[in-house]
Amino acid sequence: MVVHQEARFPIGVFDSGVGGLTVLQEVHRQLPNESVVYFGDTARLPYGKRSPAEIIEYVYEILHWMQSERVKMAIMACNTSSALALDIVRKDFDLPILGLILPGARAAVGKGKRIGVIATTATVRSEAYVRAICESDPQAQVFQVDCPEFVPLIESDRINDPYTLQVARDYLRPLVEVGIDTLVLGCTHYPHLSGILRIILPGHVTLVNPASYVVKAASQELDLMGLKCSCSGKASTNFFVSGDPDRFAQVSRRWLGKLPVVQKVSLSSLELLS
Repeated sequence: MVVHQEARFPIGVFDSGVGGLTVLQEVHRQLPNESVVYFGDTARLPYGKRSPAEIIEYVYEILHWMQSERVKMAIMACNTSSALALDIVRKDFDLPILGLILPGARAAVGKGKRIGVIATTATVRSEAYVRAICESDPQAQVFQVDCPEFVPLIESDRINDPYTLQVARDYLRPLVEVGIDTLVLGCTHYPHLSGILRIILPGHVTLVNPASYVVKAASQELDLMGLKCSCSGKASTNFFVSGDPDRFAQVSRRWLGKLPVVQKVSLSSLELLS
C-alpha cells in the first residue's frame, strides 16, 4: 500500500456546535494517530430550523475553509448537513467527504426491524434516514420524531435539567407506543443525552449512534487511499468556531475532560479573528 505525504494532514470534522464532539471522540478512539481540525458553526446554530438552501450555503463555506486548512478528509458531523448537502457538495471538492446517514442506516437495519429515528426538523423533513433504511432493508419499518428543543438544551448545558427529561419523555412517547426495537440518534448532539434516553426507553431498545459507524467508514476510506497516518508523535486537535469561543470551550469541557483552546474564525474572509 502506498502512503502519501498527505497522510500527515488532519481530518476535518464539522458540526453546528458541540454535537460533533461525539464524532470527534470516535476519531480519537478509532484513529488515535490522526490530527483533527474541528469546526463548530456556533454563530448559526441550530441547523435544524434552517432551510435547505441555507444549509448547503453553510456547508460550502465550511468546506472551502477546511480546504485552506489542508484537511485530507472531511466528516460532516451533522446529520442535517449530511441529509441536505452531502450529495450536492461532494462533486465540487477534491477530497473525500463523509456523512452520517448511510452508515447510521446500515447499522440500524442490523439491529432491528422497527426502527425509530429522532432528529432535527430539517433531517426528519428530508426523509433521508427513511430512504436509506428502507433501501438497506425493505422490510424495515421506520418511525420518525423531530426533536427541535434538544440541540438548544444541550448547547446551553442543560442536560441534567428536569425540563430536559420531560421534553425527552414527550418526544419519545410515540416511539415507545409503536414498539420500536431500535433507536437511531439522528443528530450528533443526541448521544450526549444517552443517559436520559435510557431512563425512558424499554431495556430491549438498541441505541444506534451513527458517529461510531461514520468513523469506521472513514478509517476504511483512509486505508484504501493510503492516507491513514501511521506517524509517531502526538496527534493534535485544533478547535475553531464561528461564534463565541469561550462559550464553546465551557460547554465542551464536559465531554473533552479539559478546557480546550478555541479560536474564532471568519468563514467569509478565511482569516482568524482575535
